Amino acid sequence: MRSPVAGLSVRAKQVVWAWGFLAVPVLFYIVIRFWPTLDAFWLSFTDWNLLGTPNFVGLKNYVRLVEDPLFWKVFGNTFLYLLIGTPLSLVIAFVVAYRLDKVRFMHGFIRALYFLPFLTTAVAMAWVWRWFYQPVPIGVFNNALASIGLPQQPFLRSTVQALPAVLAPAIWAGLGFQVVIFMAGLRAIPISYYEAARVDGVSRWTILWEITLPLLKPTFVFLVVFSSIAFLRIFDQVYNITLNDPGGPLNSTKPLVLMIYQTAFRSFDMGYAAAQTVILFLVLLGISVLQLRILRDR
Repeated sequence: MRSPVAGLSVRAKQVVWAWGFLAVPVLFYIVIRFWPTLDAFWLSFTDWNLLGTPNFVGLKNYVRLVEDPLFWKVFGNTFLYLLIGTPLSLVIAFVVAYRLDKVRFMHGFIRALYFLPFLTTAVAMAWVWRWFYQPVPIGVFNNALASIGLPQQPFLRSTVQALPAVLAPAIWAGLGFQVVIFMAGLRAIPISYYEAARVDGVSRWTILWEITLPLLKPTFVFLVVFSSIAFLRIFDQVYNITLNDPGGPLNSTKPLVLMIYQTAFRSFDMGYAAAQTVILFLVLLGISVLQLRILRDR
C-alpha cells in the first residue's frame, strides 16, 4: 500500500509530520479549553438549571450582575486579593531569592524547604492554617499572643482581619515557586556586569538598582502576570479555610470564583454563573494584556 505522503517533497512531508504531531494537543485545546469557553459565553445569555433546555434571555444575566450588590462586594474582594497579594508576594520572594542566592552552605536544602509549600495540597495547607487561627487554647497564633500578654484576635471571624488571614497562606503557598524563578533570573545575569561594577567602586545598592533589577525585568513580567492570574482565581484557600462559613463573615473573603461555584452548583443558576465567568475571563484577559504592555521591554 502506497504511503499518502509518498509523492510529497521533503518540505511538504515535514509540514505534514509537524501537523500530525500537533493534532493531538490542538484537538485537546479545542475540545477541553476553547469549546467550553465559547459555550460559557452562550450560556451567559440563557436561563438554565442543568435539567431543562436553556432559555435565551439576552442580557438579563448581565443586568442582574450590575444590580447585584453581592457581586460588587465579591468583585472588590477579588481585586483586593490581586492588589495586596501580587506586590507583597513578589517583594518577599525577591528578598528571599536575593539573599538565598548568596548562601553557599546547604543552599539546595534551603531552596527545597522554600519550594515545599508549593507542592503541598491547598486543602491540607488551608486546614493547617485554619487551626493556627483558632482561639485559645487551640490556635497557635492566639496562644502566642496570650503568652506575651496581648489580647486574642478574631482572625477568620472578623470582617476586617479575615481577608488578610486568608491571603497569608496563599502568599506562603506560592512563595517557593516565585523564589525559584527569581533565582533562575539572578543566575542568568552575566557575572561580568558585577565584576565591572565592583572595579569601578559602585556600591551594593547601586548595583541592585542599576544592574540586577533592570536585568530581571523579564522575570518580573512573567511572575507579575502569573501571580495576578493566581490571585484573581483564588478559591481553594478561601473555601477550605472558611469551610463552616464559605466566604467569611458578611462575605468579607468571598472571591469571584467562589461566587461562581456557589451560583452554579448550589443555586443551579448556570446562566448567571456563566455571566460571572465571562466577567472573570474578561478581567483576567484585560489585566494580563495591560501588564504585558506596561512591563514589556521597549
